[in-house]
Amino acid sequence: MANLLTDRDFWVKYWESKTDLSVAIPENYLFHQQLGDIVKRDKVKTAIELGGFPGYYAVFLKKYLELDVTLLDYFVHEPITHQLLQTNGLAKDDIHIIETDLFNYQPEKQYDLVLSCGLIEHFNDTEDIINRHIQFLKPGGTLFITLPNFRALNGWFQKNFDKENYDKHNIDCMDPALLKGIVEKAGLKVSQARYFGKFSIWLENEKEKSAGVKLFKKLTWLVGKVFTKIVPFDSKQLSPYIIIEAKKI
Repeated sequence: MANLLTDRDFWVKYWESKTDLSVAIPENYLFHQQLGDIVKRDKVKTAIELGGFPGYYAVFLKKYLELDVTLLDYFVHEPITHQLLQTNGLAKDDIHIIETDLFNYQPEKQYDLVLSCGLIEHFNDTEDIINRHIQFLKPGGTLFITLPNFRALNGWFQKNFDKENYDKHNIDCMDPALLKGIVEKAGLKVSQARYFGKFSIWLENEKEKSAGVKLFKKLTWLVGKVFTKIVPFDSKQLSPYIIIEAKKI
């Protein structure tokens, strides 16, 4: 499929390369404040995480916000997700799992909250993948999408030290104004579309990188953290993420 920058084999190899996937999800997990505010403000009861295997955000929403949660992904290895649930004190049936191709699936129900974290940037047609999120959303429900900002310094690291991974991302979509326009065109009311986070950099499979790359990355990380502690602000140049939040009218 031309729209897709990755395929099933990519994700199978990606997840097989990972170790220690079964981790305890903390209460202050990334984006916890934003998600907590949405759930409280909108009295959210149901949520679906798209493209979220092994289900970290699904677990967070169930464990701390007590939602009825569904996880949908193209690739789901259920033993890994079940172990993740067990590690977090949840039963294996506490999260509903749908393993399917999002492009060949018609939602059987709609949800109060539809979220994805690091999904839409793997597709060439950003408008299409966002609209596929919206079809899961109830009227009055909230859309919450996050993605990495590879137009920042972190993207420079990806491009120079992990080009294969960098090329699996649609860099053009990493633009809050573009995302806001797409979501508004779909008829939703946007409450935020912005860069998020003061500073961070990372590399996939960092353990495989040379000692020099690891040292350079560590030194850059330390300098960036010190700088953004003194001058804390979100920015296109340094912020590692982008957030889009909108309500279906």
